Amino acid sequence: MRSIACLPLPALALIATPAAAQHGDRAASEAEIESLQAQVAVLSEQLAILTARIESMAQQGSPQTATTAAPPPAAASDPSAPTVAIGMDAAPEIESADGFSFKPFGRLQLDAGMTALPDGLARGDGFGAEIRRARVGVEGTIPGGFGYKIEIDVATGEAELTDALLTYEAGDVELTAGQHNTFQGLEELTSSRFTSFIERAAFTDAFGFERRLGVSAQYGSGPVLVQAGVFADTIADLPESDAWSVDGRVVYFPVVAGTQFHVGGSVHYTEVDDGGTVRYRQRPLVHFTAERLINTGTLAGDSEFGLGLELAAIRGPFHFAAEGFRQQVSGLGLADETASFHGGYIEGGLFLTRDDTRGYRGGRWNRTRPARPVGEGGIGAVQANLRYDYLELNDRRVRIVGGSQNAYQGSLVWTTTDYTRFQVNYAHIAYDEAVFALPDGTRDYSADVIGMRAEIDF
Repeated sequence: MRSIACLPLPALALIATPAAAQHGDRAASEAEIESLQAQVAVLSEQLAILTARIESMAQQGSPQTATTAAPPPAAASDPSAPTVAIGMDAAPEIESADGFSFKPFGRLQLDAGMTALPDGLARGDGFGAEIRRARVGVEGTIPGGFGYKIEIDVATGEAELTDALLTYEAGDVELTAGQHNTFQGLEELTSSRFTSFIERAAFTDAFGFERRLGVSAQYGSGPVLVQAGVFADTIADLPESDAWSVDGRVVYFPVVAGTQFHVGGSVHYTEVDDGGTVRYRQRPLVHFTAERLINTGTLAGDSEFGLGLELAAIRGPFHFAAEGFRQQVSGLGLADETASFHGGYIEGGLFLTRDDTRGYRGGRWNRTRPARPVGEGGIGAVQANLRYDYLELNDRRVRIVGGSQNAYQGSLVWTTTDYTRFQVNYAHIAYDEAVFALPDGTRDYSADVIGMRAEIDF
C-alpha cells in the first residue's frame, strides 16, 4: 500500500473504510485513494490562496480592534466649594471647612425602685418606675464664631424645651443668649449623664434650680472660670411672668501634683413674679415618687438671695466632692420678714476597676471613659460612692417649720461603655419634723429607698 503523508484527519477518516476492506478489488481501491489525494491537494491549494488574501487585506486596511471609550473629562473642581467631613462617634457629626457643623444628640434614662415609708403614715410608697429623661436635640457651629443648641425632653409624653441657645466665642470669652442654666453649682451644672447618684443633692431640687431665658458671659483661661448672667423666668412661665435674676459663679480648678482640685462659689439674686410665691420641698431621693416629706408650704415672698460653695478633688480612682447652699427669701408676710434655709452634701467615691478615673472638664464633672469597656475584652468601669446629704427647711425665727432630713446614701455605678451606664442607689433618710405625722403624732421617722437606672446617650 502507498503511504500517505501530511493528510488532514478528515481525509484519513474518509480513506479508513476502503483501506480496511480486505475482500475488495485492489485496483479499484488504489484508484479511489489517488482520487481522494487529488481532491485534498485541490482543497489545500484553495486554502492557501484564501489565507494569502486575508493577510493582504489585513496589511492594507485599518485593524478592527475593540477600543474602550475614554471617560469624559472630570469637571474641574471648584476651589471655592467647601470641603465636608462626616465623623462618627456615638452619633454622626457633619463639619465643613468653612465653619459649619451639625450634630444630633440625645439620652434615655429608665428608672425603677422602691420606697419604704413607716407603717401608719398612709402615704404612697412601694414600687415605682418612670422614664426619667428622654431627650433629643441638635447642636453645631456657624461661621464667625457662633454656635447653637436646641434640646427637648419627651419623657412625660409631651415635648418640653430644655435648652435653646445661641453662643458666640471670641478668644477666652463666650457669650450666650437663650434658655440655659444659671450657674447654680458643681452638681447642678453637671449633666445627669455624669452624676454619681441618680438624683442630685436634695437642695438643688428643693430651692428650685432651673434653666431660665437670659443672656450670660463666660471667661475661661487656664484653671480660672468666671460666669455671670441676667435672666428672665423659665420659658414655660413666659411671657406672663415678670420674674428676673442675676447670677454669677467663679471656679478655680488647678492640677497640683497629679491631683485635680476644684474650688468655687456662686451668688444669686432673684426678683419673684409680682404677686408670686415660693415653696421649698423635696422627695426622698427618687423622682418617681410624688411624696415630699419635708415642705415649707407656699410662702408669699418677693425676692430670693442664694450663696453656694463648692469643693472637689480627683486623684486616680478616688474622688471627693462637697457643696453647701444657703437660700434666703425676703418680703414674708406683713412684717416683711426674711427666712433662711440651707442644704449641702459631702461624698467620696472609688473606682473598683483598674486604671479608671472620674471625668472632669471646665468646672464640672464630665464623662467617665472605661479603660476596658464591655465589648473590647473588659467589664467596663465600676464605681462605688458614699454620700451624706443634709437639707434644713426650718426657720423658727419666722415660724416656718418645713422639716429637715439627714440622708445616708450609697451608689454602685457600672459604666459599661463610654455611652452606657447602670446604677443602683440606696438611701436611709432620717426626717425631723416632717410635714406628715404618724397616727401617734410623731413627725420624726425614717424612710428607706432603692433606686435603679439604665441609661444610654449619644
